[in-house]
Amino acid sequence: MIGTGEGRFAVAVRRIGAIVLAATMTVAAASMFGTVVQSDGFDWVDILRVSLIVLTAFWLAWGACTAILGVLFNPPPVASISARPTLRTAILVPVYNEDTGPVFARIAAMYRSITEAGYGDLFDFHVLSDSTRPASVAAEEEAYRAALIQLKAGGRLYYRNRTQNIGRKAGNIADFIRTSGGAYEFMLVLDADSLMRGETIIEMVRRMEADPKLGLLQSLPQVIGLNTLFGRVLQFSAAFYSPVFTRGVAALQGTEGPFWGHNALIRVRAFAESCGMASLSGKPPFGGHILSHDTVEAALLARDDWTVRVDPDLGGSFEEAPANVVAYAKRDRRWCQGNLQHARLLAAPRLRLWSRISIVQGIFAYLSSPIWLAFIVASLAAPHFAPPPVYFDARSPFPVFPHPETTTALALLFGVVALLILPKAILLVRALLRGDAKYFGGPVMVTLSAVLELVITSLLAPIHMMFQSRSVMQIVFGGDSGWPAADRADGSLSFASSVKATWWMSAGGAAALAFAVEYTPDLQYWLMPIALPLILAPLIVFVTSSVAVGRAFRSLGFFLTPYEIHPEEVILGMRRELGELEAEPATPARAA
Repeated sequence: MIGTGEGRFAVAVRRIGAIVLAATMTVAAASMFGTVVQSDGFDWVDILRVSLIVLTAFWLAWGACTAILGVLFNPPPVASISARPTLRTAILVPVYNEDTGPVFARIAAMYRSITEAGYGDLFDFHVLSDSTRPASVAAEEEAYRAALIQLKAGGRLYYRNRTQNIGRKAGNIADFIRTSGGAYEFMLVLDADSLMRGETIIEMVRRMEADPKLGLLQSLPQVIGLNTLFGRVLQFSAAFYSPVFTRGVAALQGTEGPFWGHNALIRVRAFAESCGMASLSGKPPFGGHILSHDTVEAALLARDDWTVRVDPDLGGSFEEAPANVVAYAKRDRRWCQGNLQHARLLAAPRLRLWSRISIVQGIFAYLSSPIWLAFIVASLAAPHFAPPPVYFDARSPFPVFPHPETTTALALLFGVVALLILPKAILLVRALLRGDAKYFGGPVMVTLSAVLELVITSLLAPIHMMFQSRSVMQIVFGGDSGWPAADRADGSLSFASSVKATWWMSAGGAAALAFAVEYTPDLQYWLMPIALPLILAPLIVFVTSSVAVGRAFRSLGFFLTPYEIHPEEVILGMRRELGELEAEPATPARAA
């Protein structure tokens, strides 16, 4: 079991192996690229480009290694008590100016799921409101009173509204711990859009009761409830790929695992003792309250020798997500600020080495986009800085002509594409061989869905790169994301809104392609897979945000998930609360 001496040794071996393999692939890529760029002479721009390719190649290789580990890694058995749990758990639902109806529909579904399993007396629900709009607060209070009566939940369902939103969500949880935490051994931290099966929650409690050193147990939330094309692709990708990638994360992180901020069970005493966080000196974006606090809290728990673990086998854990590219970028902007802010915490005392590495990974998750963008710009500029060819030197009286490295360049391109595609291809083959395709509409439809997902995400990749690059630049120059309320509407965007959000990247893509055609024609075809999606960004964002297009793909059997083919009872319960069951379009039957 992870946490023993043998377990720690095994985790260390996997970490070293992954680092060595990723470094080897990076050296190979840098060597091949260096060979290509030196064919017309070597100058300072080429040094810059090689340095950038080293950073991006290692990031791609590391992701591939994580996926491969997820396929190969067989998680060890985890301890879980067989008897009835005895310790009490608070289920925390932080809200901030949310649509009240769906929030309380999820609470009702979870409440009934736990009660019907026979464990209702061990769990209390706490709605922790940070809402600032009077209309939102009034709606929450009304919904709370209605839920008390409907669920007969007196003494088990609580609501409070903070008048001062100090510390945002982290401060909201801290306030609960100070005022009510002593009444509970565990707390299940959710988001306003979280939904969990009662049996899953109970099993998490069993596992935590069985391991006194387990400070935080993270489940794997699956995305549900999205109807736009972007949302359906996101749901399919999360359901099909993320369980294996999460096993890879578990294989590398061991007892110093991740905390994703929600759908996680936490030992209250451990959190209270270890996770107090003072504000950073200075003003936002790099000062003030710590954002993306979940990563820091996981590191603080590990620092105090508490086990932090993700168990990918814990099903029945769900969340919603932004339904279009623009809303996704807005949420990403807030996460980007938090992750970059964590650079100030790298030198914090007593943090575990792997916790520091995890923080670096979080930072690089956003720096990788501007690095790729800088590499593209440097590649366009490189021919104008290349030294003139030298046909004669002192070693021979005959001219020596530059040798094109076309074969090496194509091999490098193939290698980069393989790093991007191979993990997904392996997971597709694995699903087909194991018979898991039946959960996604059958072998034919899951294959077509995986191919189409790759095409759509490839079109969206340059758009995400530009959004993230802009976020990084805004933060570097002092921009603060603030604390916007989550947008949980259907996700559709008008074409005018799509143009407003992406016109600047269309202009940039057109300018880059025009520059390449005029001044570096040899690069224009290499640039097209990036420039054309940018030029067409308003159309791509508009189409992928369409609910009609998303439902059309669903009616054809694309991007189905197990939770649509065989809906979880807790999901059906939520939909019954919202009155959505009759309105839901039927899922076509597909052969396994």
